[in-house]
Amino acid sequence: MGLFQQETQVEQVGESRWQSVFEDNWCIGNVPNGGYVMAIAAKALSAALPHKDPMSVSAFYLAPTSVGPVVCDVEVLRTGGSTSFAMVRLYQQAELKVQVTAAFTDLARVQGETQQLIKPANTLTAQDCVLLSTPAHIKIAKHVNLRVAPGQEQSLLGNPQGEGRWDGWIDFRDDSPIDTFALMCFSDAYPPPVFTYYGPTGWVPTVELTVQVRAQPAPGPIQCQFTSRMMTDGITEEDGIMWDSSGKLVAISRQTAKFRLPK
Repeated sequence: MGLFQQETQVEQVGESRWQSVFEDNWCIGNVPNGGYVMAIAAKALSAALPHKDPMSVSAFYLAPTSVGPVVCDVEVLRTGGSTSFAMVRLYQQAELKVQVTAAFTDLARVQGETQQLIKPANTLTAQDCVLLSTPAHIKIAKHVNLRVAPGQEQSLLGNPQGEGRWDGWIDFRDDSPIDTFALMCFSDAYPPPVFTYYGPTGWVPTVELTVQVRAQPAPGPIQCQFTSRMMTDGITEEDGIMWDSSGKLVAISRQTAKFRLPK
């Protein structure tokens, strides 16, 4: 069991209640990363539902979380033959911090047509990419390899490229296996793409994050693309696409965030 698996475990403590601990290893400063928080919420839902695989998970971040214990109260909305729906509310010190709504399924039984108009760049290998250098307070980067296409790293080195995107590969530094819950963590692990316009400055808190899981990833690193194309009065979107090592689409994501420059 790798560090991520160890530090996203949940324990049932009541009929509809689970508990866990937000660990410092996955923080941005003193705040646990939003994708990491979502992964713990999804594990509580998986434990509560007959269908174990996340298909679509949406989280609203109502207040900043902190390192320490968290209580997960699950409300099952409906269970069907192939899909279950539920909500989980995450509390710290009796304050509601995050609310998550999700649909779960059994990915091994999903069948149907496949179309993929956006495909991974076959010429961009993990070995060709550049490992991002991040400040010490980006603690999650000590445990996740964030690789980008050559030249894109300049946006964090005082030379913003203005592309609004990261193209790269991501995996765990301890080589622990990547599952559907890890994909949620990865969806929010890269620096915000708005940094390619403004450099690594300001604060970009996540308001809402949705991750749609399409398949269990094959062993190996995840190829990814994260883009921010529009901003209006400081509100921006971040769209993510993730493919596994075989080139199969395994997850897409979208988050709403606020971009705040220093005063």
